[in-house]
Amino acid sequence: MMNVEDIKPFADVDKAYLEVFDKDGTPKNDLAAYSQWVEGKILTKGRDRQIENTLGLLGEAGEVAEKLKKAIRDYSVFDKEATMKELGDVLFYVAALANFYGGSLQYVAEMNQRKLDDRQLRGVLSGNGDDR
Repeated sequence: MMNVEDIKPFADVDKAYLEVFDKDGTPKNDLAAYSQWVEGKILTKGRDRQIENTLGLLGEAGEVAEKLKKAIRDYSVFDKEATMKELGDVLFYVAALANFYGGSLQYVAEMNQRKLDDRQLRGVLSGNGDDR
């Protein structure tokens, strides 16, 4: 069993990073630029960053859900603009964690596209299990 303390960020620049940044560190696209911008906003380091960014992601995702819950509970108008702001916070933490683990937002998006395209091709978009 692995402990949280055993999970470390990638120490070296890996393939995912090199795919979205030029050798001089210039981002190759908008998602890479956003990932780089996120790094300028990070306040914590090491294990504390890993925990804070993960909890931040969960908290912001919960705030997205809260917007819908309150609209249903209060029979009120769903606030799309406020929800978009919360989704921006979710995106921030996704990028922060992708960076922490040595990837990038671009890498995560492309990997997700490949995974879902493969599931669709095999007819298993619905169902259970990570490896379906």
